[in-house]
Amino acid sequence: MSDFFSDEMRRDPYPVYDHLRLASPVFHVPPPFDAWLIFDYEGVWRALNDHDAFSSKVPSPPNWFIFFDPPRHTMQRGLIARAFTPRVVANLEPFIRRLSRELLDAVAEGGKMDLVADYAAPLPMTVIAELIGMSGVDLSRFKRWSDGILKISYTRSGSEAAAAALEEFGAVTTEMDNYLTELIARRRAAPEDDLITRLVEAEVDGERLTQPEILGLFQLLLVGGQETTVNLIANAMLCFLEYPDQLARLRAAPELLPSAIEEVLRFRAPLQWAMRTPRRDVEMHGQVIPAGQLVLPILGSANRDPKQQRRSGLLKCGLGGP
Repeated sequence: MSDFFSDEMRRDPYPVYDHLRLASPVFHVPPPFDAWLIFDYEGVWRALNDHDAFSSKVPSPPNWFIFFDPPRHTMQRGLIARAFTPRVVANLEPFIRRLSRELLDAVAEGGKMDLVADYAAPLPMTVIAELIGMSGVDLSRFKRWSDGILKISYTRSGSEAAAAALEEFGAVTTEMDNYLTELIARRRAAPEDDLITRLVEAEVDGERLTQPEILGLFQLLLVGGQETTVNLIANAMLCFLEYPDQLARLRAAPELLPSAIEEVLRFRAPLQWAMRTPRRDVEMHGQVIPAGQLVLPILGSANRDPKQQRRSGLLKCGLGGP
């Protein structure tokens, strides 16, 4: 069995996905990891959408709302929605365009660049800092926080690396919480037009977000917003380098950009798996996944399931249009 957490596997997991999707679409990884992996589109869709059979509660930080079930998830999402409005996101567009041009201008004269270090990583980190209300923050600090959070998802439970990752996550969480304490105090004393102020002020039916809940969202934004965006930009470049005919097609018809982005998200998913927990024993593809076990629906595999390919899409990287 391949190590799903190795650098080699993460660079190109798709041959393994293709094999297991046919040979064993539901696969049990024995202890110490002890999880069930689902590879086919139908099974992944069920794990993500059959809320009667699968819970979002998994081994995770206790204040990350994406791992809550209703009604707690519904309540927190409603509070966050009061702060994270479409207007807030739309108002960031001029800033994002300006920042994007500045990052490219900074390397244009040299005639070469490191796509991730010079553009894909600083772009979302700077945007998230602006959104939260931390403009001018040291981006290396942001990167260290993000890396410390990500390591807990890239290590096996019970291993020395996992123990070290948990220790680092605890230290990062303490540092972020201390930073957030000071930031919230400043915003309560002098509100500003930023996300932290809106999160502090958000209220639904007398309920407000606690600081641990705001910290959880802060961590999710830092990791989810940064890592997935970095991966999307880098994966898009890989796709177009591998399939120059598709790049030529996009250059000739820029209006295809939205569908091109959707196709990159499908073909090289920036997030390869999700996590779920069965509420009861679940039968799938002739196997029984026991209640309470960790389940990983493999999004990167489901997105390439030939049985579910869109009629207008391609098995290879395409723009998704006719």
